[in-house]
Amino acid sequence: MTPHTPAIPRYSRIVGTGSMLPPRRVTNADLAADLARRGIDTSDEWIVARTGIHARHFAEPGVPASDLAVVAARHALEAAGCGPEGIDLIIVATSTPDMVFPSTACIVQAKLGIQGCPAFDVQAVCSGFVYALTVADAMIRAGSASRALVIGAEVFSRLLDFNDRTTCVLFGDGAGAVVLEASECPGLLATDLHADGRHVGILCVPGHVSGGQVSGHPLLQMDGQAVFKLAVGVLEQAARRVLAKAGREESDIDWLIPHQANIRIMQGTARKLRMPLDKLIVTVDEHGNTSAASIPLALDVALRSGRVQRGDTLLLEGVGGGFTWGAVLLDL
Repeated sequence: MTPHTPAIPRYSRIVGTGSMLPPRRVTNADLAADLARRGIDTSDEWIVARTGIHARHFAEPGVPASDLAVVAARHALEAAGCGPEGIDLIIVATSTPDMVFPSTACIVQAKLGIQGCPAFDVQAVCSGFVYALTVADAMIRAGSASRALVIGAEVFSRLLDFNDRTTCVLFGDGAGAVVLEASECPGLLATDLHADGRHVGILCVPGHVSGGQVSGHPLLQMDGQAVFKLAVGVLEQAARRVLAKAGREESDIDWLIPHQANIRIMQGTARKLRMPLDKLIVTVDEHGNTSAASIPLALDVALRSGRVQRGDTLLLEGVGGGFTWGAVLLDL
């Protein structure tokens, strides 16, 4: 009789990160000058005081989200010491896909020269990367994949109403990627995802294609006060849930890497978790809000700069239209 061999626990770990920002950097002064030509008054001081943003990057016309995603993916693969042929799952989080269909993930797959593995998009707006990472982790733990490419990529500048200074100053374009790999040692410790469709209207692009024409309003609309009010509360709740699931305490968190939406929301969340602000990774000042790309972008910047080190415990959090939110606690 063959003795029973206990199954080896299967986890997932981030083994490489990468990012991509379009070359065109747009400062607040640049944006204020453009808005002034439209008869709209704003200034660097007004934008910084309300958001913490000094600049953002815009993709050139004709550059799709998949182009940004591919560059970020190649950087992540290089950091992981892995070629495209080693990837057996691709998930792209985006609200600005190249096409209605097929998915941006399939387009990225083709551009990377990968064939056969599952590839699909996740649409949870600014929470998209947290959602995508959670799905990839679940598939790796289940044995459906061994090495996943998880990407957040956005060209949000295409959705902006440049006659609305309360929204057009907030967003930017970019992409961030991670390689998530099966491991016998825990990496992703706990995840927590939520949505509340009752709040669809506070942050949305209420348009679609019908009969070859755009139906509805194709540009971003946001109730900033409503978003702010909901965001800080739900982010704290999600943080406490992942800590409880992982059996960790607030003091165990080395770095908070939230969705880079607004410096006041980010600092408010850190204070609720009793974290010093110098443990908050901030890139919103130079990137603006890059939606699903913001967390992996910030992670890559923090890791490559040496602030975040292997072995650190990270809390990733996102909140976005839907209304969606979630958190991931991980050991890097």
